Amino acid sequence: MGTSRRVFLGLVAATPLLTRPVTVYAVAGYATYSEIYRDPALAEGVDWGRRMLRHPAFGRTVVFAPHGGGIEPGTSELCLAVAGYHPATLAASGAVHDYWMFEGLRASGNSALHVTSTGCDDHYARSLAAGALNAVALHGCTVTEAERNWRPLPDQACALVGGASAELRSRVVSALGAAGISAVDASSHPSLDGTDPGNIVNRTLPAAGVQVELTTPLRAAMFTTNTGAQRKHTTTPLFWDFVGAVRSAIAAQEATQPIL
Repeated sequence: MGTSRRVFLGLVAATPLLTRPVTVYAVAGYATYSEIYRDPALAEGVDWGRRMLRHPAFGRTVVFAPHGGGIEPGTSELCLAVAGYHPATLAASGAVHDYWMFEGLRASGNSALHVTSTGCDDHYARSLAAGALNAVALHGCTVTEAERNWRPLPDQACALVGGASAELRSRVVSALGAAGISAVDASSHPSLDGTDPGNIVNRTLPAAGVQVELTTPLRAAMFTTNTGAQRKHTTTPLFWDFVGAVRSAIAAQEATQPIL
């Protein structure tokens, strides 16, 4: 039976162009990091990466950025700096802390790699937390997420400080405020409280840590060129004020924790 020209053109239009290069990203919905690590459609060093450092002995604090790189931009750089390392040169300055971060490395579509903090089953991250007295996790959120079902923020450029450690949480809020950075205790927030015992930041020896959610405007003001390639080279004084405040809170907390 013959095929009409109209039907033929319809078949051609409905046929995918197999020679056209298409980047297919996995859909969001990973419950754990191990699901990402096992996904054959994803490649370490291309789609995602991890950076971590454990010091030889007697570290009391670990710093996390579970959604670094392009997932929650700016948190990788903050993680390194709070841990005592310059984000561009990795030069150490002052007290240094263990750190772990998971980073989205794609040009776009990094939100598909978001795993909740309670789903962090990476064994390096778990082991770092389990051996620490303190943990600080840096996160990013939008103003809408911060205010949803809660209350208006005092400033759109704001840090929401949660986590199960009431003592360290109070120190961080106070230190940020003293540095002129808007900060609120978020332990009562319906979704950004960070108090779940399964949250990686609370898997420490005392089962408590601090989660700091930085709004998009706050993170954007920390870099003059807010791109993946340039953030580490273009930090602003606000970035270092934030880092200094959090590090001072950690130092004050560690001063009450002698190594026995």
